[in-house]
Amino acid sequence: MHHVLVPGWTGSGPDHWQSHLERTLPGAVRVEQVDWDRVDRDAWIAALDRTLAGLEGPTFLIGHSCGSVTIAQWLAERRPRTVVGALLVAPADVESAAAPEAIRGQAPLPLRALPVPTHVVVSDDDPFLARPRALLLARAWGSTIETVPRAGHIATADGYGVWPRAAALVRQMTRRQPTGRVPQAPGRSG
Repeated sequence: MHHVLVPGWTGSGPDHWQSHLERTLPGAVRVEQVDWDRVDRDAWIAALDRTLAGLEGPTFLIGHSCGSVTIAQWLAERRPRTVVGALLVAPADVESAAAPEAIRGQAPLPLRALPVPTHVVVSDDDPFLARPRALLLARAWGSTIETVPRAGHIATADGYGVWPRAAALVRQMTRRQPTGRVPQAPGRSG
């Protein structure tokens, strides 16, 4: 199983939960963007395409912020052959008037069901994603969702370095069942 980590705007530094996860997951690969400081929808999707093209076999995607948005956009536009699911943490609302100018180039957000199991993790006080919008996106994507109280943007600055819950979700979502299907994460909460 390959684990592809897709960081958000400015990348995920060495203390970020994605970086810790990358160091512990077998077959972990990080998508590298040409420009981490200015999000460009097509360029970021192309970088994910390039990363996935070099992998053979089942692949699980793990995104944060604009990286979660990149995954959702990629899944909405592609028919993934080997992608078995995705964990989408704190997707940024790149369409919001309050979004930083540097991430607005990632709009529009997809509003249709994604073709693989996805689980969205959000915070109730994320400055980049209002709770009603988080619920709308998860519903549109057909994702399960969970809310972490008072977690901000679920990033290093919010205290999310080593984050055992992320590792547990990845394990749960990639555990094979006898049917060969990848199970969804725990039931919806909201």
